[in-house]
Amino acid sequence: MTQEVHSDHPIFTESIRRIRLLLGDTGLDPLQQQVLERLVHSSGDPSLAPLLRFSAGACDQGLAALQAGALILTDTAMAAAAVAPMAKRTGGNAVNSLLDWAPSQAPEGSTRSAAAMAACWPVLSRRALAEARPLPLLLVGSAPTALEQLMDQLLEGAAAPSLVIGMPVGFVGVPESKRRLAATDLPQIRLEGTRGGAGLVAAACNALLRAGASA
Repeated sequence: MTQEVHSDHPIFTESIRRIRLLLGDTGLDPLQQQVLERLVHSSGDPSLAPLLRFSAGACDQGLAALQAGALILTDTAMAAAAVAPMAKRTGGNAVNSLLDWAPSQAPEGSTRSAAAMAACWPVLSRRALAEARPLPLLLVGSAPTALEQLMDQLLEGAAAPSLVIGMPVGFVGVPESKRRLAATDLPQIRLEGTRGGAGLVAAACNALLRAGASA
């Protein structure tokens, strides 16, 4: 059940006011604007604005999925911890970390995150379909190999997430995974280049959760 979101602290309200002044007219729709503002607030970096990309209708699709009870799957415990309090206060969505399925050691030639994605996505997607819930939202802030592995599954006919928030951070495999994501028709919120991280994917998801609670 959706719970009322507490009133924002005056410092947060003033921060958003200043962020809007810094950003100026972005041309984004209101929901996209909220996502951008949360990213800038979380990072302290208005220069993220030109790197942010939305597929058509992505925010609305993600919001609708959250309102219908979709699970939120993150690639790190840090991102899960950053999303869980907002999820509890708003839609009550379950939040899982991909690493709950990770092996203790990386398979040869792969990563723990990729192995975890290979193990968990078939289970979670089947469960969502069996329960007549939307497919999970996937938040990737640290593990480009997990994002790549999911896209490999989609090529083999796996069910697609309701939304991918694709913002892995780093230099090895990160720009490549984002370019591959961009070339798909997946609903997505993406941050181009090497920047990203757990805090940013959580901020984007929390913006959608907040919007759903206030709708």
